[in-house]
Amino acid sequence: MNALAIIAPIFGIVLIGWGAALAGLLSDKVSDGLSEYVFAVAVPALIIATLTKPGMNGTVAWSYWVAYFGGAGISWFVGTLIARRRAGIERRGAILHGFAASQSNTVFVGVPMILQAYGEAGAFPLFMLLAVHLPLMMGSATFLIESDSGLPVLARIRGLVLVLLRNPIFLALLIGMAMKGLGLAPAGIARSLIDAFAGTASTCALVALGAGLKRYRVLFDLKGALVIALLKNLLHPLAVWILAFHVFSMPPAYAGVATLFAAMPVGINAYLLAARYRTETGMVAASVLVSTLLAPVTTVAWLMLLGRA
Repeated sequence: MNALAIIAPIFGIVLIGWGAALAGLLSDKVSDGLSEYVFAVAVPALIIATLTKPGMNGTVAWSYWVAYFGGAGISWFVGTLIARRRAGIERRGAILHGFAASQSNTVFVGVPMILQAYGEAGAFPLFMLLAVHLPLMMGSATFLIESDSGLPVLARIRGLVLVLLRNPIFLALLIGMAMKGLGLAPAGIARSLIDAFAGTASTCALVALGAGLKRYRVLFDLKGALVIALLKNLLHPLAVWILAFHVFSMPPAYAGVATLFAAMPVGINAYLLAARYRTETGMVAASVLVSTLLAPVTTVAWLMLLGRA
């Protein structure tokens, strides 16, 4: 019931966006505009707000990062490999399949669920992973997608650097990390503005997702979406669980947080990236919904395995 209570508002916003689009209250232009706004403004604000959050103290060993992102890499590789073997999916689409199979819905579902499961013991590792997860995963996907060109290697690298420096996600990462390193944090009006934009990310993203569903044949993409959802909800956390509990040594709360973080359904950012590059959007949108539908069952199973049900 707790899992359903957390997930129900997410479905509510998506369904409202979908219903408004079907009723003609929201046009395709609105959906595209919201996606652009979230990618260019709201998500960068969320990154800066997260990276400069005060009061986060503790120590995170390298094994914690390797366990989580190693599991993410395994799921990403398998998702990409499966997509490349399917007819009609080009390189960018395959990258997005892998990205969706390893990109967790943490802000909407993960934070309240993990804090409820682990309390204060899990707060520091959770927010440290949250701070790195979004920019690193989004940055890696953007880097791989933007590298798809026929230019010479040096020209391609130069072009990639320029593209990445113009990318709002990377700029937010650079700004946030610089402020974190210098011990600076927005205050007063600056903090209010950043928090205001960051606070719109979830609602606008979910409305954009719902409104965008009107244009896509979700049932047609159901088979592929189910594959992505199973990779995300099962393979990703399984790989992290093995690495965190049986390969590396770390506090149980850290290992449990990493596993639950990985067990979250496909993140909305996978859809936003697909919409930005106009490829596999229907498939990724369907995978978000399917994995979220499966999440109450799979998350309870992981909580039982971790002894936190």
